[in-house]
Amino acid sequence: MSMSNFLTSDSYMSKTSRSLITGFVGGLAGTAVKSLIEQFLPVRKVEQRSAQIKIVDDLSTKITGTPISTQNEAMAEQLVNLPVGGSLGAAYGYGKKDRLGLRPMDGVIFGATTWASTHETSLPILGLEPKPTDVPIRMQMNELFAHVAFGVTTELVRHYLEKQFRD
Repeated sequence: MSMSNFLTSDSYMSKTSRSLITGFVGGLAGTAVKSLIEQFLPVRKVEQRSAQIKIVDDLSTKITGTPISTQNEAMAEQLVNLPVGGSLGAAYGYGKKDRLGLRPMDGVIFGATTWASTHETSLPILGLEPKPTDVPIRMQMNELFAHVAFGVTTELVRHYLEKQFRD
């Protein structure tokens, strides 16, 4: 069986593969949109380093003995954002494998729950971001908006690619 036949068939493996691939690509596109929005809407104080940079900086220090340079911070941030966004998108795509049709509200819910489960809970618990009560409400809303855009973009791209595979 050729790859194109495999991806267009309705077998369990084909649907699963298709949903993981379309979700992953959707998650990458969503991450790009989220990162672009964050260039224009502040999501943290100027002097505050992102959780992604803290993670890569800590890893760099452990491996090389030196932190990442200031010039490489933007790239380092994307080294975390892209795999996380793609993985979240793949999980989202898998969850949608038996639901045909475009559902932007699913993307809104996906983005909002991603925000709540990271920026409002797990990242502050891990000490990678300040507690939500220490973050200005405007920055929290900017972050929520960026995550909702991530979720909606993931849904739009996932749906488009899924339709292309099926047709």
